[in-house]
Amino acid sequence: MQTRTLGTTGPQTSALGLGCMGMSALYGDSDRSESLATVHAALDAGITLLDTGDFYGMGHNELLINEALRTAPAVAREKAQISVKFGALRTVEGGFTGYDGRPNAVKNFAAYSLQRLGTDHIDIYRIARVDPDVPIEETVGAIAELVEAGHVRHIGLSEVGAQTLRRAATVAPIADLQIEYSLLSRGIEEAILPTARELGIGITAYGVLSRGLISGHFTRDRKLAANDFRGMSPRFQGENLDRNLDLVDALRKIADQKGVSVAQTAIAWVLSRGTDIVPLVGARRRDRLSEALGALDITLDADDLTAIEHAIPAGAAAGDRYPSAQMAHLDSEH
Repeated sequence: MQTRTLGTTGPQTSALGLGCMGMSALYGDSDRSESLATVHAALDAGITLLDTGDFYGMGHNELLINEALRTAPAVAREKAQISVKFGALRTVEGGFTGYDGRPNAVKNFAAYSLQRLGTDHIDIYRIARVDPDVPIEETVGAIAELVEAGHVRHIGLSEVGAQTLRRAATVAPIADLQIEYSLLSRGIEEAILPTARELGIGITAYGVLSRGLISGHFTRDRKLAANDFRGMSPRFQGENLDRNLDLVDALRKIADQKGVSVAQTAIAWVLSRGTDIVPLVGARRRDRLSEALGALDITLDADDLTAIEHAIPAGAAAGDRYPSAQMAHLDSEH
């Protein structure tokens, strides 16, 4: 397994990380046994970075990771690194009601996560979205206290803009920024990515397949389950979906010429953007994981990158990456 380092102060991780959210929430029903098998297969392949959130299934995902690690070989368990997002407030029905970044709340969230994960530390800890009522300095300061106490190893951030990134970095070393980055979501290239690089902060890129939209497996006639949030995502609606899948068709021609899959091409593109970027693949099944791992063997030369840029130029995506209410919570978009 190839490795990369998260920023100048963060840990060395596998070049690909496994995003575990879909095993517990938001993409319809999942198969628990297959989810566990997929985590085990990822560890066996050398993936060390497991990404989760305490609000994924209201704790379900952390408990799933706990079980996966308890039942994995000791050597894999010892190498595993867990990245946890916190701060999202949920209802019994599964709704989101805001974010809480107060210092006492940060420490409370961490205590519950450590219990569910069955570990004595969290490798990377980050608030999922900036709490607009709490200065980022206070939230990061609370995580820094958890680092000092040995409960957290590294501080991360999620979906923050360049100025917030700068403010946070004045408080404590920031290992990485987790943010959406893909052929369809390139907003970070203008200011956020250059700022992260200036500050020595790595990027863990989620949504590298745009929630399956550019995986090569999504079809125009696919029916989404009622509990699949893509049913409300602008990019999966009506004419937007048609236009976005036209982009995928253009990418498919390039992938076919190289003898690789569309998903592998999309992941390889993110990998090509810099060694300070670690893509998170949201595989829920072993076959999808195996396909994603194949991206590590793909080299995109200058001609390939030019062709990909022509097929899907920056800003080509139709529709926002989240519904308007969720876009409002993104510090990275303001």
